Amino acid sequence: MSKVIRIGTRDSELALWQANTVKAQLENLGYKTVLVPVKSTGDLILDQPLYELGITGIFTKTLDVAMVNGDVDIAVHSMKDVPTALPKGIMQGAVLKRATTKDILVHKGLDFLEAEGTIATGSLRRKAQWLNKYPNHKVVDLRGNVNTRLQKLEDNSWNGAIFAKAGLTRINVLPEHFIELDWMLPAPAQGAMVIAVMEQDVFCKEAVSKLNDHSSEICTTIEREFLKTLEGGCTAPIGALAVIEDKDIWFRGCLFSLDGKQKLEIEKRVSLKENRNLGRNCAIEILDQGGKDLMADIKATLDKS
Repeated sequence: MSKVIRIGTRDSELALWQANTVKAQLENLGYKTVLVPVKSTGDLILDQPLYELGITGIFTKTLDVAMVNGDVDIAVHSMKDVPTALPKGIMQGAVLKRATTKDILVHKGLDFLEAEGTIATGSLRRKAQWLNKYPNHKVVDLRGNVNTRLQKLEDNSWNGAIFAKAGLTRINVLPEHFIELDWMLPAPAQGAMVIAVMEQDVFCKEAVSKLNDHSSEICTTIEREFLKTLEGGCTAPIGALAVIEDKDIWFRGCLFSLDGKQKLEIEKRVSLKENRNLGRNCAIEILDQGGKDLMADIKATLDKS
């Protein structure tokens, strides 16, 4: 174990927390490691909505390049940020045990819910689901890392902003005033961390494989299959959640129009042994129910913006 594993990570507080978690787990197994922080395009460009940047894997691309160039050995990502098709030569090395998948509303009081209000989020998925439930509300764009977004909420007159609970909990910045949005389906693989590794790197592949959580891997694979088949990338309002209950897998998936007015959803429970192609098959059902036309409309609208 003489090789030092260079861990590539974004330099936000949350990304560094995730990378340090992997670092500690690898070192507990006897491996030597060092962190190599880099800035991603997604962290540098904060004045445009994500979907307008037109880059696949905007938060992962810089680390992909660093891996291919040999500057880092592995990369740690929030799995929901990772494109469903990994770059040539890079593979999924491990999925760590998943945290909560829930979205939350950080708010300044809930009186506005039954009236008119303004909510902030940079996610088309969250925006569409919110407008579906609260069509009278206004949704404004919110970008930046977790701390930046919390500060922007405080500095503006918005009623609230939507966050992934896992991220705020991990870096201990969960505010006092929040509610869990149990009705909102999360992004595929939300709450999960993934380690990317080069296919040819036998040493690092073996090392990180020891950190893999099998149940988390199964569920996130199903959700990402659903996303990939719908061809959503990170730009379409797509939600998915797979949960293992006893010997079954319970899956829910949804596709919304950008304004939240149209909603296509599916729910299935299958035996754990029969989970192969579950995400793909559910996505095909959605596409056949009108999802194909809806995806075409979404892409056409985003291409014009």
